[in-house]
Amino acid sequence: MQFDDLVASITPATFERLLQAVETGKWPDGVALSEAQKEHSVQLVMAYQARYCPSDEPFRIGADGLLVTRSKREMRESFKADTQIASFSLQTDES
Repeated sequence: MQFDDLVASITPATFERLLQAVETGKWPDGVALSEAQKEHSVQLVMAYQARYCPSDEPFRIGADGLLVTRSKREMRESFKADTQIASFSLQTDES
C-alpha cells in the first residue's frame, strides 16, 4: 500500500484516535506509543490534516506536503478588522 492510499483510507474516527494518541502519547486503551508508532502517527496526522482539514493557520502543512507560512505583513493584515468588538472610555465622568 502506498502512503497516499493509506492516508486516503483513514476514516474521521481513526483520525481522531490517531490525533489523540499523538497528543497524549498513548493509545485509547492506555498503552504507550513506541518511538516508531509516534513517528508514523505524527506523519499520518500531518498528512491527513493537510489533505482533509484545510486551515488558515500561519504555519501548517499544505495539501502538497510542503510547509505553508505567512509573512508578518500577511498576518498583520489578517488581524486588521474593520469591525470593532468593543470600545470603552478611559476617562471617568466625575463632576
